[in-house]
Amino acid sequence: MNNQIYVSWGGHNVKLTWYPMKDLSDSKNVTSVHGFCFSQGNILLVHVNGRGFNIPGGHIDKGETQEEAFHREALEEGYVKGKVQYIGAIEVSHENNPLFVPGGKYPFIGYQVFYRMAIEECLPFRRENETTSRIWVEPEEVPYVINDHELSILVLKEALKIR
Repeated sequence: MNNQIYVSWGGHNVKLTWYPMKDLSDSKNVTSVHGFCFSQGNILLVHVNGRGFNIPGGHIDKGETQEEAFHREALEEGYVKGKVQYIGAIEVSHENNPLFVPGGKYPFIGYQVFYRMAIEECLPFRRENETTSRIWVEPEEVPYVINDHELSILVLKEALKIR
């Protein structure tokens, strides 16, 4: 599988490139955090309003580190807590996007960072945020359930390497 694809997000043509273990600890261009959360060999997927089933994740709030943001997103969307390990980033490039707005919400080159969580605590699911349900899926079933682009499978493969 190629580590680079082109997608259309809301009519915007965007180039995505997967970089395992790319160091972005000080990057101001990280726009979101996401992660595969594991418990007893299964992966947590959450149903997010308007997006279908996916892994927990979202934007970084002001003052949060990337890791803090992922812990918050995993708790808000999946009601889970655990230890996390950084696994890499997807570069989001607007170089071929004629609709890109300089100075807008997203940078010309931005990054989505990814983690792997070993779940230590699973709290009751309360549907208090944008997720309507959570399910536990065997790793090999993820491609048939997740509503995302094909690079997510490369990210999953990286997450599975860590034990």
